[in-house]
Amino acid sequence: MIRFRRPHRARAALAALLALLLAACAESPAPAPPPAGEHGARKHGDHPAAYGTARGETEGRAHGNGGTPASKGVAGGGGKAPRGARVRAGLAPVWHHGVRRAAGGKRVALTFDADMMADQHDRADAGERFDNPGLIAALRELKVPATVFMTGTWAARYPGQARAVGRDPLFEVANHSYSHHAFAVPCYGLPEVAPGTMRAEVERTFAALRRAGVPEPVPYFRFPGGCYDDAALRALAPTGVTAVQWDVSSGDAFATDPHAVAEEVLTRVRPGSVVVLHVTRSAAPVTEQAVREIVPELRRRGYGFARVSELMAAG
Repeated sequence: MIRFRRPHRARAALAALLALLLAACAESPAPAPPPAGEHGARKHGDHPAAYGTARGETEGRAHGNGGTPASKGVAGGGGKAPRGARVRAGLAPVWHHGVRRAAGGKRVALTFDADMMADQHDRADAGERFDNPGLIAALRELKVPATVFMTGTWAARYPGQARAVGRDPLFEVANHSYSHHAFAVPCYGLPEVAPGTMRAEVERTFAALRRAGVPEPVPYFRFPGGCYDDAALRALAPTGVTAVQWDVSSGDAFATDPHAVAEEVLTRVRPGSVVVLHVTRSAAPVTEQAVREIVPELRRRGYGFARVSELMAAG
């Protein structure tokens, strides 16, 4: 028979104190994880970034400085933050996704980054393709509205395509910086925007889009690599531009299996989701095939498609 010894008074008191401390810790809420794009954005390993940088370099943040006056009549423009955006005093609003239960039913926004860096014209001259006309044609064929975030360099390189997308009512065109340099570092190995030039980067892009024939670019800005910090948001605040992030990373950058890309999107998508994909054949060669799988399957599940402005307005 096992005999239990009575605990010493000191040990009993210590045990009681420990129990109280453990209970207090259990009642304290755990700190919330950072929203996607704020410091946590560097965990997003999907971005083509420098196009040639090893895919394993998945770090990023951001600095920022600018924009252009937001267009009136567009959700998120004119200094009015869209519903669901993260808003803090003195900083530009950040929007990640639409409402999860909109009155109009289940809808998602497919967004496409048209990336090209300012120093990549030589590579384009040598035959590298930073565009993807087949993907745009597929979206038209499937009647899928979409938002395209263009760099100014991309619009300058492919003005005919930029103009065609910008004048097609199926699409809307937004700002993705001019040079696709980082608004904070580290960010996927991207070079950093020169200090004091960030606002000029954004304004130069809006000018390049209009020069290419995009009549009304929407007042949204996507940070290269999705990387930013409070300095960037503070610099953008006076412009009235909304920073648009995402909640579903497709993984299409550098992918070789369209089925894997489609599965990634279909597994993670929810009502109100914003999906990030790319319009760059050299760095995202299977995106068209993936979209041809994603769209009919989402429709089979009862989803519809919307541009970012429509998803914002639905809230």
